[in-house]
Amino acid sequence: MKVTLKDGSVREYTEAKSILDIAKDLSEGLARAACAGEVDGERVDLRTVVDRDCCVSVLTFADKGGKDAFRHTAAHIMAQAVKRLYPNAKLAIGPSIDDGFYYDIDSDKTLTSEDFPAIEAEMKKIVKENLALERFELSREEAICFFEKKDEPYKVELIRDLPEDAVISLYRQGDFTDLCAGPHLMSTKSVKAFRLMKIAGAYWRGNEKNKMLTRIYGTAYTKNADLEAYVTMLEEAKKRDHRKLGKELNLFMFSEEGPGFPFFLPKGMVLKNTLMQYWREIHEREGYVEISTPVMLNRHLWETSGHWDHYKENMYTTVIDDEDFAIKPMNCPGGMLVYKSQPHSYRELPLRLAEVGLVHRHEKSGALHGLMRVRCFNQDDAHIFMTPEQIRDEIKGVVRLISEVYQLFGFRYLIELSTRPEDSMGSDEDWDMATNGLREALEEMNLEYIVNEGDGAFYGPKIDFHLVDAIGRTWQCGTIQLDFQLPQRFEAEYIGADGEMHRPIMIHRVCFGSIERFIGILTEHFAGKFPTWLAPVQVKVLPISDKYSEYGYHVLNRLKEAGIRCEIDERAEKIGYKIREARNERVPYMLVVGQKEEENGLISVRSRFEGDEGQKELNSFIDDVKDEIRTRARREENIE
Repeated sequence: MKVTLKDGSVREYTEAKSILDIAKDLSEGLARAACAGEVDGERVDLRTVVDRDCCVSVLTFADKGGKDAFRHTAAHIMAQAVKRLYPNAKLAIGPSIDDGFYYDIDSDKTLTSEDFPAIEAEMKKIVKENLALERFELSREEAICFFEKKDEPYKVELIRDLPEDAVISLYRQGDFTDLCAGPHLMSTKSVKAFRLMKIAGAYWRGNEKNKMLTRIYGTAYTKNADLEAYVTMLEEAKKRDHRKLGKELNLFMFSEEGPGFPFFLPKGMVLKNTLMQYWREIHEREGYVEISTPVMLNRHLWETSGHWDHYKENMYTTVIDDEDFAIKPMNCPGGMLVYKSQPHSYRELPLRLAEVGLVHRHEKSGALHGLMRVRCFNQDDAHIFMTPEQIRDEIKGVVRLISEVYQLFGFRYLIELSTRPEDSMGSDEDWDMATNGLREALEEMNLEYIVNEGDGAFYGPKIDFHLVDAIGRTWQCGTIQLDFQLPQRFEAEYIGADGEMHRPIMIHRVCFGSIERFIGILTEHFAGKFPTWLAPVQVKVLPISDKYSEYGYHVLNRLKEAGIRCEIDERAEKIGYKIREARNERVPYMLVVGQKEEENGLISVRSRFEGDEGQKELNSFIDDVKDEIRTRARREENIE
């Protein structure tokens, strides 16, 4: 048989082999690291035997599929430990998730985080026992009978929802058996670096009418060093939490009168407006023109765009004069109306329409999370109308623009190409042309990317940009979506060089994405210590005592005249206290003024970057700060 590996190479075997045997044939190191396999796109256990021509991938912890198998095994180990400690506990579901795993449990004993040491100790015993994970199958009725005898009602309910002829897979590890599709590791011995993280309530099957279960979250890694690094990252993330910093720095707030609807405070508005000033500057440079479209439009528009059929559950609707209206969840249909408001020639294309539009989306209350997930936000959309020949150049132009923005803030980023989803509209020909256009643009720019099958928008494929922040977390922000559908549905046209009418092609793209979310990400990325050009207060003047307030105001007024955002702290407090307060407020520069400074027309500069920078002439300091602001430089901090 011929086995095609993920690098395209082919191995020939004269007899059937397990995935683990194939891994050993490739390298002993790969076999030791292997967590699972993939045969013709289907994830399988390492024990799975291959006996035909096929494509095989050996998955390690570095692969998502390998990581899932590893952490899913950890979830089973935790469930087994819980059952050993609390035999009457009933098990629901226990999947792997992006950063670990969880298991939902119904226990007559109230489980809390205080039980974690006992559960973790039992998990260590199970790991040490080196229990093999063995897959076996039962018929639907056999599986129901099996779990009824074990008094596991949640498993029975899950099985009863499966088809009559379904073959049910189970995994056994020593005295523990669970309903599971797999795949899993070969044995429990590999899961040595794990930790239980938190506990929460979760309704069975996500339905609030069902019983509340106890959800135990955990994580697992192949090495203790990686586990400790992850825990350290979480601790750092807590310090950087934008909800905490937003309150401390008076940037934004939320109110119970409007869950999910953010309020920006004066300093937050300075931050937001400064960000938007930069956005407008670079978009004007790149040939975009700015528009604004209504926040509410009638049902007919959303039916034409396809949102009414594909996105209605996320839209807020109302009735005006007996007519259905929807508050816009996206800006694109309004952009289409602007394009259609007048005739266009091929000479005008590409036409780049940019809009910072306020959109509303119906998010469930449990999904809301500070500025990261809200119900209304400003989206920095742009819609580019172009000819087919312009596709690749326009995509490359957008990629360069997005890259420039992210590099300014010190972000690395990963690129993902998302292809046609099941719930889509349009012809195969259009989708192939759109997907190839995105792929070719990325490849011409020599950019690495991964393919995310089936995760495109319902009207077209897309390129997503995942930012990597200061502590290694990723955030999906920018996106480029190539759309053949909306121009067709809205019958958009332009006059070609041949004098005939043609259909334009459309790019939807965002750079920041949600402005609110981007501010949340920036707040955590910089831990509230924004670069000077972006900081709401760039300089704080600190008179040593009220005797020097007059000179302090002289300095303040000079800074204001220079366009520098500044404040003065003239409270009757010791200068050390004032400096600490200003540092807590993450102000980039503090200017201490006292007798010596007043007599010599100087200022004593303390910065967030170097600490005490000594005395300087005011004009010199202003010139330096203005240059730092103008160039949008990021000074690194060299003090603790």
